[in-house]
Amino acid sequence: MSIVWPIPRARATIGPMCGRMAITLPHDAMAQLFDAVPSNDLPEVPNYNVCPTVQIGVVTSAEGTRRLRPMRWGFLPHWYKEVNGGPLLINARAETIAEKPAFRAAARERRAIVPASGFYEWTRLGDGTKLPWYITRQDGSPLALAAVWQDWERGEERLTTVAVVTTEAGPPMSDIHTRVPVVLEPKDWSLWLGEEGKGAATLMTAPAADVLNFRRVDPKVNSNRASGPELIEPIAAD
Repeated sequence: MSIVWPIPRARATIGPMCGRMAITLPHDAMAQLFDAVPSNDLPEVPNYNVCPTVQIGVVTSAEGTRRLRPMRWGFLPHWYKEVNGGPLLINARAETIAEKPAFRAAARERRAIVPASGFYEWTRLGDGTKLPWYITRQDGSPLALAAVWQDWERGEERLTTVAVVTTEAGPPMSDIHTRVPVVLEPKDWSLWLGEEGKGAATLMTAPAADVLNFRRVDPKVNSNRASGPELIEPIAAD
């Protein structure tokens, strides 16, 4: 079910976005799609309610080999003295990623792709009620979300962490949220992963209007403890 614009009696959300997603396809299928070697310690799938700080599968490329690797969703700059040593960085803004100390080295040297089935966003009614939407590709293929990653360690604690790159949303996404993940097309995967030289910055744009599909889903997904395939089932919009 596609969204009907404008959203009645609701307003777009302002602030951080892409804070919840669904990853439902088998890792072997994702490894095949991205021509990547899968690690043997990838997190369990399907997961219909992926929240920040959990492990997710991420595609990276180095020395001619792509890998599908587990990473903590929540980027940790090298100067954090502990895991909770600063803000939780689940997203990196495309407009400032090259200048922000937390992300600028990763933007040059450690770009990655997060394969996802879809992501959730919310609009709000006048009374504050949150209306969840599930957002996928219109063509039914997995989303390839641009990301950057970072190794972090303190003493015996070692983590590999990732943030999804977002940009300013255009219509129709802007009726739900002011921000949107950077969605990469297959022809651009190699450039983003650093396999084709320079120019990756040109890819950090909002997806075309006909790329994404939106549907209202049950408010039970408002809880980060909710789980199961019913979270992505469409319901009628008011």
